[in-house]
Amino acid sequence: MNPTLPTQTDRWLLLIHQLPPKPNYLRVKIGRRLAALGAVALKNTVYVLPRTASAQEDLQWVLREIVAAGGEASLLTAQLVDGVSDADIERMFRSARDSDYTMLAQQARDLERRCARLKMTDERRRDTELDVRRIERQLESITSIDFFGAAGRESVHGLLVALRARLAPPPAAAVSAPIKETYLGRTWVTRVDIHVDRIASAWLIQRFIDPEAQIKFVSPKGYVPEAGELRFDMFEAEFSHEGDLCTFEVLCKRWRLNVPGLRALAEIVHDIDLKDAKFGRAETAGIDAQIDGLARLQPDDKARLARGCELFDELLAHFAKKKIAKEAP
Repeated sequence: MNPTLPTQTDRWLLLIHQLPPKPNYLRVKIGRRLAALGAVALKNTVYVLPRTASAQEDLQWVLREIVAAGGEASLLTAQLVDGVSDADIERMFRSARDSDYTMLAQQARDLERRCARLKMTDERRRDTELDVRRIERQLESITSIDFFGAAGRESVHGLLVALRARLAPPPAAAVSAPIKETYLGRTWVTRVDIHVDRIASAWLIQRFIDPEAQIKFVSPKGYVPEAGELRFDMFEAEFSHEGDLCTFEVLCKRWRLNVPGLRALAEIVHDIDLKDAKFGRAETAGIDAQIDGLARLQPDDKARLARGCELFDELLAHFAKKKIAKEAP
């Protein structure tokens, strides 16, 4: 059965509730129930989920639990008319899941550092396998409530791929650069609501890899690529995060791009996207603010990319000039 309710115009489910003062643990219990469903709070007592049949059933169970404990609760369908917009709520969901992904990515990085520091004995390999499985299960749980495709999923997935490779190293082989002609005139697909890594990667593709590339924006869940399409910075993409590299860095590495100024851009994109301050460049905070403002002013992905390409052209010119000046005798 299709879990969506396409005949309805109301996109959202709102749970409005009032809990009794006792027992004390009830507030925590209900909060955890709602968090597990992926609900976000519009206000302290108003929680929202996208309207689907399964979400409606889940919230009805929470409602009954609240009422059984002596509280009050109502479940409503809602269409936003004024004030908070649909886009605002979608951003709230992405922000909540990005926070989850960030914590999970940190666990994966800590595990990677531990593996790099210690000799991989059979016992340690078994322990690491259990840790990787635990992180994978957590990733599945977060993904199941990631309704609007938060960007952080690709980062965690790339780190897990690297950990799996450490547990079962593939045969050593030389990594050759892709044959550029096979990637010309293709359609490159990525998730809607592009942000820094996808903007920068799309710019890089059109600027240095495939000048005739068509960029296509799709829903992050369940997309099946058409013949000849190449996906980037999305789940199961041909080009996405690898280990601790963001998609932009992966593209630069795979095509062996040695362009003045490009390394500085890659470091900045990495720190904005992965939020790990790995490179700590002084310009990062300002460019992060520019990207955020761009995303807020340009809700349409095509318009956002067009402006983003202008921005990255300008940034490349700036960093290329600095690099050339630094290397001059």
